[in-house]
Amino acid sequence: MTKITQIHVNGSARPINADADRSLLGVLRDDLGLTGTKYGCGEGQCGACTVLVDGKRVRSCITRIDATRGKRIRTIEDLAPGTELHPVQQAFLDADALQCGYCTSGMIMSAVALLSEQPAPDREAIITFMDKNICRCCTYPRIVAAIERAATVMKGAAT
Repeated sequence: MTKITQIHVNGSARPINADADRSLLGVLRDDLGLTGTKYGCGEGQCGACTVLVDGKRVRSCITRIDATRGKRIRTIEDLAPGTELHPVQQAFLDADALQCGYCTSGMIMSAVALLSEQPAPDREAIITFMDKNICRCCTYPRIVAAIERAATVMKGAAT
């Protein structure tokens, strides 16, 4: 069995000793202690495990660690390394876009991916992109409002 001995997570190379066919989610949570990424369905359908790999959202539960070789992984823990929240995180709080919180890290990481691809998405683009993430508490209208708010804040910060 091929072993992976290092991955690049949240801006630094991290030593690991993982079989190449293990899930990225398992390595993040079990080996590196990055528990902000959640296990949901285990089939890549719900989005709770969403992380960014080279800036693109991926479902870490179905992504083999071998597929991340030489790529940069970003988890929810990296969005606010200091004391100030990322604009998407702040917008989720401001819009009260979370209830139980289980889906929140995956929702936020998907929203970050969306706003990096489309800095000013309209409501329909947000709904279409976020349709791949499931919230059992059904806070969808507030999630959309949070992403709209974050887009506005981020656009203002960029000018």
